Amino acid sequence: MNVLIVDDEPLAREQLCRLVSELDGYRVLEPPAGNGEEALALIDSLVPDVVLLDIRMPGLDGLQVAARLCEREAPPALIFCAAAGEFAVAALEGTGVGFLVKPVQLEQLREALQKAQRPSRAQLAALTRPAAAEGAVPRTHISARTRRGIELVPVDQAIFFIADHKYVTLRHEGGEVLLDEPLKALEDEFGERFVRIHRNALVARDRIERLQRTPLGHFQLYLRGLGDDALTVSRRHVAGVRKLMHAH
Repeated sequence: MNVLIVDDEPLAREQLCRLVSELDGYRVLEPPAGNGEEALALIDSLVPDVVLLDIRMPGLDGLQVAARLCEREAPPALIFCAAAGEFAVAALEGTGVGFLVKPVQLEQLREALQKAQRPSRAQLAALTRPAAAEGAVPRTHISARTRRGIELVPVDQAIFFIADHKYVTLRHEGGEVLLDEPLKALEDEFGERFVRIHRNALVARDRIERLQRTPLGHFQLYLRGLGDDALTVSRRHVAGVRKLMHAH
């Protein structure tokens, strides 16, 4: 079986390459991929049977790559790789998706390769389901249905959420997606990372740049990643936003 290794850390790629080479019946495909975009291109050109896929990578991460592959006719089997202690490990355990905890051990790898299969859309959805239970770990990604299929947006790339009638618009570093989730549920889950500035808007706390009063007495909030666009802060939330800015 042909195995493609995807990891942004050269040492991790070398270690996995060495371990796979020690197992009978498996061949490492060259070159390995250093990020999600490279992974998708190499999967097209090399057609691996199995992909060892790091979850945390800059750009497209492992879960986003998996979501893209789920939309294809005959995707390869996937085994996710995650560092011990990462949220992803807790989320992966209950889904039936194959995964390895770094540093990877030979026997772990052998067992995972023997069981490797294509993850289903349902398994991916389980990884990005809202954390409804009390004390549940917030998601690292939010899933949205788009024309291209399932799109996963890393929460740390989210800039703001704005509610408009039935849907919520999520603006992120790569564009916008519509979510079928209420703003209140998003606030409950991600309250540590986002702050309400209006009855219909939540913004990422760490992206707040400045609060400006207009000549008409309205308050505008400027966020990193939005350029000259600004969001309106309602009067009842101005004091809370100011307090948050002074705390940083």
